[in-house]
Amino acid sequence: MKIYTTSQVRNLALVGHSGSGKTNLTEAMLFQSGATKKIGHVAEKNTISDFSKEEMERGTSIGTSIIPIEWRNLKLNIIDTPGYMDFVGEAVGALRAAEAALMIIDATAGIQVGTERMWKYTEKIDLPRIIFVNKIDGENVNFRNLMEEIEEKFGKKVIPFSVPIGEGENFIGVTDVIFQKGFKYENGAPNEVDLTHDQLKATERMYEEIAEVVAESDEVLMDKYFSGEKFTREDLLRGVTTALLEGDAVPLLVGSAEKGIGIDILLNTIVNYMPAPDDERAHTGFRYESGEERSVNPKEPYSAVVFKTITDPYVGKISIFKVISGVIKKDTHLYNSRQEADEKMGGLFVVRGKTQMEVDEIQAGDIGATAKLSATQTGDTLCDKAHPVVYKKVRMPKPVYYYAIEAASKNDEEKLSLSLRKLQEEDPNLVIERNPETKQLTIGGQGNAHLDVILEKLKNTFNVEVNIVPFIIPYRETIRGTASVQGKHKKQSGGAGQFGDVWIRFEPCEEDFIFDEEVFGGSVPKNYFPAVEKGLQESMEHGVLAGFPVRGVKAVLYDGSYHDVDSNEVSFKLAANLAFKKGIQEAKPVLLEPIMKVEVSIPDDYMGDVMGDMNKRRGRILGMDQQKDGGQLIIAEAPHAEMFEYAIDLRAMTQGRGTFTMEFVRYEEVPAQMAEKIIAEAKAKDE
Repeated sequence: MKIYTTSQVRNLALVGHSGSGKTNLTEAMLFQSGATKKIGHVAEKNTISDFSKEEMERGTSIGTSIIPIEWRNLKLNIIDTPGYMDFVGEAVGALRAAEAALMIIDATAGIQVGTERMWKYTEKIDLPRIIFVNKIDGENVNFRNLMEEIEEKFGKKVIPFSVPIGEGENFIGVTDVIFQKGFKYENGAPNEVDLTHDQLKATERMYEEIAEVVAESDEVLMDKYFSGEKFTREDLLRGVTTALLEGDAVPLLVGSAEKGIGIDILLNTIVNYMPAPDDERAHTGFRYESGEERSVNPKEPYSAVVFKTITDPYVGKISIFKVISGVIKKDTHLYNSRQEADEKMGGLFVVRGKTQMEVDEIQAGDIGATAKLSATQTGDTLCDKAHPVVYKKVRMPKPVYYYAIEAASKNDEEKLSLSLRKLQEEDPNLVIERNPETKQLTIGGQGNAHLDVILEKLKNTFNVEVNIVPFIIPYRETIRGTASVQGKHKKQSGGAGQFGDVWIRFEPCEEDFIFDEEVFGGSVPKNYFPAVEKGLQESMEHGVLAGFPVRGVKAVLYDGSYHDVDSNEVSFKLAANLAFKKGIQEAKPVLLEPIMKVEVSIPDDYMGDVMGDMNKRRGRILGMDQQKDGGQLIIAEAPHAEMFEYAIDLRAMTQGRGTFTMEFVRYEEVPAQMAEKIIAEAKAKDE
């Protein structure tokens, strides 16, 4: 592939609901541009974008892929993202690397939840958009009704730049509103056709809408518009680009990726109106954090952000980056400013799906890749060591669903940890934790599909099989009363014996554990105090009710006795252990469970169902906040034990429109009836 200058590059993140045809659209674009001789199809498992074993088996995208397309002497980097919301982290990373979003709507299904959520997110980060309505040839498609739905959901700034000629089975082509010409397609090739009187009139009305929006973007154009002067092609190019960048207009185009209809008009629209990365008004996804500030200029010292990592079983780690400034060449020395590490470049290339095409250089604004960077992770900055800069990392959505896992074979335990770390490099949305109390290994993500893919990759890529095991909830025990008890350890069996005698008062406290002493007259020598404290601390890890860790206890050593010969540290440690068991039992022990703060964002329509469900989970509603997008934010607290399946249940309750975050806040006493059951289960397990 040839070298493209910054002004010749366009970067678009391809987003939309799963099944809307994003991958098929990239295939149609590649075919239309002459990069391929045949359009691949997801159903036939021969697409360039979906190349992993997991994607081909599932028939859907699960990772971001880069599809560069050469059109009219420009390079369009199409960043194809998964539509299923379990993989939303992939879309978030891709949108940061793009100057605009290419949003796909399935004409047969209308606006689906994945598209809604991507629209809200792109609105939030002020990212320009182009909409492509796919499958316009589907059964029962009504373009007028679809436009009404789009206007209702997204507002009047969505303006058709092309409209269908015919619908459903009668769909034969597309009218280009800007040029007011109709095209019929055969094998993806357009042939101009005459428009009927009605089609021409409708097109003129739409052109006027575009002209009005364009006029509002520029004072000179506004004067032209009101004086009745016709806009030139340059006027339209300038005005539409401005309106798109300022969020006043979202061009909408129609077609069929499957049949290659309308793809040329879409590509031309991208080339004509999409901003180059060095356009001063263009969206900058990777924001400056520290060091020397940069602009998107090939003449400045080089800097780049790694926004995607791929673990290739043959090549190893592939780091995909966007060059922010300067030029990266084959012999460029790479420096990771976030990790403060020198890196050796493992070749310089651009990727198209899994295909690697070597290049001599990548200029500012363009997307490239290299292999075998040892220290570099997704989100890291590469730059000139003499001119360091760090760009902010993209904040990924917090995990909402977890699996507790263990290696199916003990021989694979070490291999499992190593493999998970490699997968985390590829997918920063994956969270790996080892619970210090339960010792369980857990993986967290955006849903069960996300985590199932991780398990599939462990097996397919690293040959590690795992079992999903039940969660061990990190319950705790504490006391509600006070008790003063004796702990006496005495052992004599000839020769040196053991003797330790302590009186300890146990009482509740706010901290995890406090040890104090009120010993008078040397009844327990001071040199044994640390042994008593250590004995108590070790005992705290196993409570008297169900063996869970004990917290919130103050222990005061206030009396005891010792033997000149038989007393030692071990004896007093064991005496403290005996006192602990007796004292906690007498001090009204209770079971505690972790309580989570939950923030649920939902449309108003689902308020009743979501609040009712939260009550069933023993949750408490703390408050509600009206959101800018018209939805509601429910703030609640609920026991962790009731929230393991919440990601799946909320999705079902809200048709995928609800989202939530959850974090630990404190421990609370378990209701008596439930506590009895938990204690009985724990004792049965020990037996």
